[in-house]
Amino acid sequence: MAIKLPESARKVVQDKAYGHVVTLGPGGRPHVTMVWVDADGDEVLFNTAEGRKKAQNLRRDPRIIISVKDRHDPQAYMVIHGTATLTDAGADAHIDKLTKRFLGVDKYPYRQPGEKRLLVRVTVDRIGGFAPKMQPWT
Repeated sequence: MAIKLPESARKVVQDKAYGHVVTLGPGGRPHVTMVWVDADGDEVLFNTAEGRKKAQNLRRDPRIIISVKDRHDPQAYMVIHGTATLTDAGADAHIDKLTKRFLGVDKYPYRQPGEKRLLVRVTVDRIGGFAPKMQPWT
């Protein structure tokens, strides 16, 4: 069941947050990859490209976990459990937005010829982790 993303969590996710995304492979084995994360309302977002393993995994099984560390507090991290949906709508603009935030340039410089970008929207079901100054993530 979807929950409201607490303001404390949204603030961390929208501040140059690096996330470690865990998806499940065909045999149930975890696949972990690092992404730039973002938020839109109560959803956590990241961007990927068509054909990548995380996109393949999420199409087959939309369950996802994202671990995010607060870059301003080395003792604080959150673990976001949720359900992902993938869309190409807005994906190109989103990767450029993240590029501006993380790299300080206007256009994503690592795009490959013919690459199709995907926006991953995660509906949050549960947040765990530890944040000494705000435990629990509320």
